[in-house]
Amino acid sequence: MDTAASSPPGEALARALARTLGAELIETHISWVLLAGEHAYKLKKPVRLPFVDYGTLEARRHFCEEEVRLNRRLAPSLYLGVARITGSLAAPELDGAGPVLEYAVRMRRFPPGALFSEQLEAGSLRGADIDKLAGLLAHFHDGAPAAAPADGFASAPYRRRVALAALDGAAAEPPARARLRNWLEAAATELAPLWNARASQGRVRECHGDLHLDNLVRIDGEVAAFDCIEFDPALRFIDVLDDLAFTVMDFSAHGRHDFAFRLLNGWLDHTGDHVALPSLRFSVVYRALVRAQVARLRGAGHEAAARRYLDSALAWMRPGQPRLYITHGLPGSGKTYRSQRLLESEGAIRLRSDVERKRLFGLAMLDDSRAHGLDLYGQDATSRTYAHLFDTAREVLRAGYPAIIDAAFLRRDERAQAQTLARELAVPFFILHCEAPTEVLRQRLLARRGDASEADVTVLERLQTAAAPLEAAELQFVLATPLDTPPADGPPR
Repeated sequence: MDTAASSPPGEALARALARTLGAELIETHISWVLLAGEHAYKLKKPVRLPFVDYGTLEARRHFCEEEVRLNRRLAPSLYLGVARITGSLAAPELDGAGPVLEYAVRMRRFPPGALFSEQLEAGSLRGADIDKLAGLLAHFHDGAPAAAPADGFASAPYRRRVALAALDGAAAEPPARARLRNWLEAAATELAPLWNARASQGRVRECHGDLHLDNLVRIDGEVAAFDCIEFDPALRFIDVLDDLAFTVMDFSAHGRHDFAFRLLNGWLDHTGDHVALPSLRFSVVYRALVRAQVARLRGAGHEAAARRYLDSALAWMRPGQPRLYITHGLPGSGKTYRSQRLLESEGAIRLRSDVERKRLFGLAMLDDSRAHGLDLYGQDATSRTYAHLFDTAREVLRAGYPAIIDAAFLRRDERAQAQTLARELAVPFFILHCEAPTEVLRQRLLARRGDASEADVTVLERLQTAAAPLEAAELQFVLATPLDTPPADGPPR
């Protein structure tokens, strides 16, 4: 391994290399980034701070290698390797002969406007991008290495301590600070058993740790997450829900609650990790305080961002308004299409029977059950599915969120069970009724591609025969204001 007897002054070297490469130089609090043509180079500052130690050349080499290793998990096309900076302070070069002066992370440069934050501001971020991100993160979280219990990562005392530290750093006004401190301390005490259980179940994993909108990008038609935390394992070995909560928080803080809950629901569809929902508010509040602190440290010109994140933290402290919605309609009548809009507008958690039915049989949401020789639409499978939906909806409602059960609910006893659940938990109850002409239903089912539902025309005909229409007493629960109706050739769900 090449080393230098002593590292040259970091900023002088960064500026000299920028001149050599004809690069634009950008400075952060712990790095210099050089933008040179199709590439970018990140040099770590020789700093020793409470949260990071880049004080030696060996440490900077190590963390450059760690940054590449870790970020290739979610952005393999962006991270090209570690470059050696050689030559002299007056004439530095990349990967030349002689002693190593410094190390740099070599990256593929993406075009301006590719960041999620930029696209959100421009109005060009699409729902399809959110869905891709949900799938990417769910797959990543399910495959990430779990922390060993002995490591003590994401323990209840640690979570409480870092949240209160973030509150101190955010410099909220005294009344807001007192409210936030009281809420954080009470929530940490209440959530400690859940946090401990999830750690023992392997849900604390080596995550990204910094999934705000400036670290998400759309490139080559795909989405990626970059710039994960490499310098402190405690900041990336976190509960998988905490990792997702960073992005949920940032969408919400930017006024896009629809994207926040679209992402959350997409991730839950893939993972089925609904038991984590009671800790979501704490996770979001903590991460809003982190971003408020970061904005404050950036100084003048960032006051509005700090205020926005503080306001978001205060908003997420407020208790939720749980209520139960069920859909009603035949396959292809638009239940999933309309419930998607409902969950985005209401901040709800949707439980799709087509997804949960497959989960009960050990299948992923897009797996073909017929290829496994399974009949998921028989009476026994349907009964098991509804029981699971009701149990999960109870968890969602108790966590303080509106719940939508997206299922056919063609039998009166199934609708009665849903109403009983709402009555038991003392939450409002609504029915989202969906219908379409039979020929339209058939056309939608024949055109269906790439969806969790496998209901075909045969299933439609069977259900039409068995369907029990809504009774007069049930009509009072039907939503009075219709949501968007899918076009006849629209989403066949």
